[in-house]
Amino acid sequence: MEYLERVRQLNAMLLDEMPEYRSQAGEFPEDAAGQRRLLRSLMNIRPPMPLSPRFLSLQDELLSAERDARGVVDVYSLPSVASDSRLAIWQGDITRLAADAIVDADNSALLGCFCPCHGCIDNVIHSAAGLQLRDECSRLMSAQGHPEPNGRAKLTWGYNLPAKYVLHTVGPVVQGCVTQKNMEELASCYRSCLELASEKGLKSVAFCCISTGEFHFPNREAAEIAVETVTDFLRNDTSVRRVVFDVFKDIDAQIYRELLGEN
Repeated sequence: MEYLERVRQLNAMLLDEMPEYRSQAGEFPEDAAGQRRLLRSLMNIRPPMPLSPRFLSLQDELLSAERDARGVVDVYSLPSVASDSRLAIWQGDITRLAADAIVDADNSALLGCFCPCHGCIDNVIHSAAGLQLRDECSRLMSAQGHPEPNGRAKLTWGYNLPAKYVLHTVGPVVQGCVTQKNMEELASCYRSCLELASEKGLKSVAFCCISTGEFHFPNREAAEIAVETVTDFLRNDTSVRRVVFDVFKDIDAQIYRELLGEN
């Protein structure tokens, strides 16, 4: 099946489930880019509910092909920083990293971003993993019965990601000046993810820059907390063999290189 036909079939199935969006769907161009953007939008807004085997088969074929086209990066192939062979910096798309787990910076609902095609890391990870990820998160949250507190960690499968698992954590939202509580909660995000990874026998973890985007934690202060927390953890835990600081912006790449002695 050709790419565009697969995308159109997926869009048709989602619009059958959510017919209230048919009028908006008509505003998207009919070419491959326009229809793929429509598909991501529909996937982003779809609430957790049962998924048909046919949809999952087509979705997984599409997402796995796109994953391979982007190129998978083995975290052990990345150059280590001079100060610790277990640490690496990667500037790029975290959904390309083949690690035991990548870290998603979630909101307290832990269901992914519902804003169509939003640029946040939560949206990017859920869009690449597939709708199974939202469903698994929904089951976890239903069993928990309350919003996810800041600074904890949960583990799900990675589905169509190259990473086997996703570690979910909710970072602090900074309003005005950074408070002591903000700093403690951010440190707890990194520590909780590593503790859970170690508990589950995971050897490699890739972190995004938690709380620095929509949650407004200043980049340098967040990086300082991340590096300090991770290096402290690794001093006492030898089971985690690879930690990658994944950065997207040039400013974050520069900050992490300075903190880790790479400049």
